[in-house]
Amino acid sequence: MTRTNTPDKHGLLTAPIDLVLRRLTIPMVFGMVAILMFNLVDTLFISLLGTEALAAVSFTFPVTFALNCITMGVGVGLSTSIGRLLGQGDMASAARFSSHGLLLAVILMIAASSLGLVTIDPLFSLLGASPSLLPIINEYMSVWYIAIPLLVIPMAGNSAIRATGDTKTPAKIMMLAGLINGILDPLLIFGYGPFPELGVQGAAIASGVSWAVALVGSLYVLTKREKLLAWPQLNKLLHDWRQVLEIGTPAGLSNALTPLSGAFLMAILAAQGTTSVAAYGAAMRIESILIIVMMSLGSALMPFMAQNLGANNPQRAFKALFMAMRFAIVFQLLVFVMMVPLSWPLSALFSQDSQVQDLLWHYLMVVPLSYGLQAVCMLLISGLNAMHKPMNALIWNLLRLFAFLLPTAWLGSQYYGTEGLFIGIAIANIFSGIGAYCYALRIRRQCLTPTDLPNG
Repeated sequence: MTRTNTPDKHGLLTAPIDLVLRRLTIPMVFGMVAILMFNLVDTLFISLLGTEALAAVSFTFPVTFALNCITMGVGVGLSTSIGRLLGQGDMASAARFSSHGLLLAVILMIAASSLGLVTIDPLFSLLGASPSLLPIINEYMSVWYIAIPLLVIPMAGNSAIRATGDTKTPAKIMMLAGLINGILDPLLIFGYGPFPELGVQGAAIASGVSWAVALVGSLYVLTKREKLLAWPQLNKLLHDWRQVLEIGTPAGLSNALTPLSGAFLMAILAAQGTTSVAAYGAAMRIESILIIVMMSLGSALMPFMAQNLGANNPQRAFKALFMAMRFAIVFQLLVFVMMVPLSWPLSALFSQDSQVQDLLWHYLMVVPLSYGLQAVCMLLISGLNAMHKPMNALIWNLLRLFAFLLPTAWLGSQYYGTEGLFIGIAIANIFSGIGAYCYALRIRRQCLTPTDLPNG
């Protein structure tokens, strides 16, 4: 394909790699914090309605996550494909692909939410919700299913914007959406001032309004600034949809594996007792903060590698991958060192139960030591998606969770109880990270010529 003279606006093809990755990653951290706060604020206000309301909405989490996996998968397909086209300088094809991908995401989400809307009672009964909770679940999900298509454009559209190398704008959009949701939640849930008291339904409406604002922001940036939307081309539509799904389907399934493996871990922990489950639940909330920089780096790495691979510069793409991996190991080691004196105060903060505190302290003293190598595996998966090797990425996530994590965690629990399970998690992270690094070296040798390979 002939390269046009499209400017390298964000320096992904020419600027120093470390500076570009830092510039891409930092806004991503703020965007992910906004998403975490979005969920935390919803949970906080709903919990004030009582245990039944909180339990009812908790039952919706697997379903809402499953639908969001559709958009996350399409987002990965968009980010990697648009990044390649932009690296080739083909703006027209990037705009066409972006439009077709977003259209596909909207159609899939409308179909899924329509099916969900007519199956609320049987689906949640199957998930174990008691008859007393079904009316509350209906209140929430009847609005959520109608509103969720509004979130497709911000989520998948922000992936397209990040593919250009701009991570600041998507972060600002999500922070604005989180702020609006935080303001509307108490007003609509409890009926302050002129607002009606809607309970859990108010939380769903607040989310829908915030998603609508994010949709407008994303569409404006895609249309006016990035010029990444165009009229659909029917002769290219099915071809582009196929490419999005070839990457997006494995990526969506890969995202779904993490909560699935978490459910298996919970089942193992349930046999150890309620305190073990409580300690692990608290540990997951802390972990989401401790690895947020690495999650952001992985998201930033994908468009960087995709653009450079599209520009026929694989050496720069792989240099970024290994630079990110080495940084991950050093950075997470420093995080662990800082966590050591904080581990006990954090344990006391998250629980008043002395047994839960002891178990949580044990987790924080063992598992974070392995986060650097866990991040190496996460970065490899991002790199494989950027290389348009989504099945390889899915296989590596399967290996990490079901060949390493669950077996070693189960073995550890059999010999040393809950503490042994935590040690098993750390061992799994270490072995999967070493394996991922070796596999990345192998892929680099296959993709680069001998003269491109670094000395030594």
